[in-house]
Amino acid sequence: MPKFLVQVGFTAEAWAEMSRSPGDVVKRVTPSAEALGGTIESLFFCFGDYDLVGVVDFPDNRSAAAWSMAVSTHGNVRAFKTTPLLTVDEGLHALGRVSEAAEARS
Repeated sequence: MPKFLVQVGFTAEAWAEMSRSPGDVVKRVTPSAEALGGTIESLFFCFGDYDLVGVVDFPDNRSAAAWSMAVSTHGNVRAFKTTPLLTVDEGLHALGRVSEAAEARS
């Protein structure tokens, strides 16, 4: 199943709410992912531009996009970035095809 890197930035209001009532973020987002055929592989709180990063699996880009949009509509998210991930083999296969594109350009 395709994997996606997700990066989430929370609003100040979301942090305030979570500090008053901490809960398992994985349990909160899993039902919406599962409704679209997805699974949460891992989530991590982090420092920097984003507050939470993770790897999720979805059957296709449309399902991943729908989940990203659904999560973003809750009002406690200030940023949500989804990046499709390639396995090393997929990346190497793509690299092997670079010459095809380069030849078509000339």
